[in-house]
Amino acid sequence: MQSTEAIPRKIQHANARLRAPRPEDGAAIWALVQDTAGLDDNSMYCNLLQCTHFAATCALAEIDGRVVGWVSGYIPPETPDVLFVWQVCVSERARGQGLARRLIASVLARDACSGVRVVHSTITRDNAASWALFGAIADSLDADLTRQPHFERDDHFDGRHETEYLVSIGPFERDALSLRDAA
Repeated sequence: MQSTEAIPRKIQHANARLRAPRPEDGAAIWALVQDTAGLDDNSMYCNLLQCTHFAATCALAEIDGRVVGWVSGYIPPETPDVLFVWQVCVSERARGQGLARRLIASVLARDACSGVRVVHSTITRDNAASWALFGAIADSLDADLTRQPHFERDDHFDGRHETEYLVSIGPFERDALSLRDAA
């Protein structure tokens, strides 16, 4: 398992290499998610499936061979024009530099997302970082952002998890994908 202790105190995302995940990345991705407070835990097996079945719509960032960022997503079969962003994770030492936005932009720019015109995700009301990230993405795409309750605390989570709001960004044009500062 990868240890984040060997990563320098603050790292610059400009040095990060973004790429699609491979099966051998599953354990490092799982460790990054485990080290990140506030994220729902998935099994390592789930991360392995993301690195294989959904690799075309997921991305990781690495610096010196260490995973420092992760975005998982998929295109729902019923809505081929939507990229659903499942999870966004950036190492504490790489935060605040736009790496999450670069990861999402890299997925949207892939051939697998050529038909995507809308981005969806779900966010709890108190997740300020995610609201800021998706707000910035909407601004960069010059697209509307809407939100509505999707999975509700009592109806869906049996009172064990806060309501998740469905965020919808779009529709947007493919030529807007530069996300100005995503490169």
